[in-house]
Amino acid sequence: MTKIWNESGFVSDDPWVIETEDSPAGSNEKPLLPLATFIEKAEAGEAGLGVLIQPADNVKALAPHLDKIGLVAVSFPAFNDGRAFSHASLLRARLAYPGELRAVGDVLIDQIPLMLRCGITSFAVTNATAIRRLEEGRLPGIDNHYQPTARASEDPKSYSWRRVG
Repeated sequence: MTKIWNESGFVSDDPWVIETEDSPAGSNEKPLLPLATFIEKAEAGEAGLGVLIQPADNVKALAPHLDKIGLVAVSFPAFNDGRAFSHASLLRARLAYPGELRAVGDVLIDQIPLMLRCGITSFAVTNATAIRRLEEGRLPGIDNHYQPTARASEDPKSYSWRRVG
């Protein structure tokens, strides 16, 4: 079971789905399209589209189509594949993507604070431990960070203000 979570809590009526041959999007659902399909539809003038960025995709290809995006999902196929962290950072810092950015795939509780710092705003969570901890409001984290981030720290003593502008 997949649950969608953001910092406001769990979302009950999210329309975005990853289509497969066995389970196409239903009438009240919106598909997250592979990058090539998204670009094809965006160039045809369609808007409000969802796009699923896989680890090997070139996220910079979204640059001319940012106004056509309804949601960007970045895929974490395994806990040790961090390329989606780079995709999220590029979308926020270099492409200035302002919309919803979702982590899908192997989303683990200990990585969510780091994903938030990269600019990811929602999470498709399937891990039972992660779901339980999110339901309990138990999000782990480290209070002080030294590296730049897409999201400023609330702590004025933090070093996250040191960023390239």
